[in-house]
Amino acid sequence: MATYSLAALADYTGSTLQGDGALCFASVAAIDQASVNDLSYVRGGKYRHYLETSTAGALILPPELATNYAGSCLVNTDPYLAYAKIVALLYPVPRPTAGIHPSAVIAADVVLGEGVSVGAHAVIKAGTVLEAGAMIGAGCVIGENCHVGAQTRLYPRVTLAYQTQVGQRCIIHSGAVLGADGFGFAPDRGMWYKIPQVGNVVVGDDVEIGANTTIDRAALGSTRIGNGVKLDNLIQIGHNTQIGDYTAIAACTAVAGSVQVGKHCQIAGMCAIAGHLSIADRVIVTGTSMVSHSITEAGVYSSGTSVTENAVWRKNAARFNQLDKLARRVVALEKQLADLHNKDLD
Repeated sequence: MATYSLAALADYTGSTLQGDGALCFASVAAIDQASVNDLSYVRGGKYRHYLETSTAGALILPPELATNYAGSCLVNTDPYLAYAKIVALLYPVPRPTAGIHPSAVIAADVVLGEGVSVGAHAVIKAGTVLEAGAMIGAGCVIGENCHVGAQTRLYPRVTLAYQTQVGQRCIIHSGAVLGADGFGFAPDRGMWYKIPQVGNVVVGDDVEIGANTTIDRAALGSTRIGNGVKLDNLIQIGHNTQIGDYTAIAACTAVAGSVQVGKHCQIAGMCAIAGHLSIADRVIVTGTSMVSHSITEAGVYSSGTSVTENAVWRKNAARFNQLDKLARRVVALEKQLADLHNKDLD
C-alpha cells in the first residue's frame, strides 16, 4: 500500500498544512477508531467532541475547528471532499488484467478497443462496441448493438439489453439491468395487451449505477441518464424518463415513466415519483416523499409523516380521516358568521 506524507496530501487536496508535514499515512479510519497510524476527518456537528479524545495521527478539519486543535492537521473548507480524494489515492480500485477470459462468449463482429477486459462467462452479442479500457465483469450479458464507453466498468452480472448505450468512465454495479422492457400494457377486453418497447437506454459519461438498480428501455425514443448522475442501489427508473446531469438519487426510490428530472437534483431514499411529471433543476426531495405533481422551482420538498409512538399515530390517523368533515364544518360556520355580519350591517 502506498504511503504519503501529510505535506504531500496537503498539496494533493489543496489544503493548508498545520503541524508536522513529515508524518506519513497509508490508511484512514473513523474518528472514534483511528490510531496514531491513521488519518481521519471531522467536519463539525456531532463528531466535533472527538477532537479532544481522538488518537488519530492527523485530522482533516475545517478552519473553524483547526484554530484550536493542537495536533497535526490538514485545513480545508470542505473536509469531506478532501477526505474522499485521499481515500481514492490510498485505496485505488484494482483493475482487472486486460484480455478475454477463455469462457467468455463474444460474437464475431464485436469491436474490442485497446486494453479491454472481459471476465469469465460473459456474453457479448453481435454489433456491440467496447471502447478502450472497458472492463466487463464475470457473468455480464451485453445484448445486440450496445455501446460501452472508454474506461467504463461493469461489475459481475450486469445486464445491458439490446441497443443500450453507456458513456465513458461509468461504473455499473452487480445485478443492475439496463434496457429491460418498460411497463406498458393496453387494456383489451378485460386483459392486457403488451405494448412493444422499441426504444433504448442512453447513459452519459461519469455515471454510477448501484447494485440491482433497473432502468427501463423507452417505449419510443430513449430513456436518458445524464452526465455525472449517481444512482444508488435498488432504484427503479421507468421508461422514457430523463434524469438531468449531476442529479443523485438514493436507494429504493421509484421513478415512474416519462418523468423529467432536472439537473443537480437530490432525491433521497424511498421516494416515489409519479409518471409524466417534471422536476426543476436543483430540487431536493427528502426521504420517503411521494411526488404526485410537478415541481417548478428549486427548493427542498417533503411529504409523509415522521415516526412517532403508535398510540399517538393511531389518534392522528383517526383525526386525519375526519379532516374533510371538519373542513366542511368550518366553511359552513364561516358562511353563517358572514350572513350574521351582513344582517347586522342591514
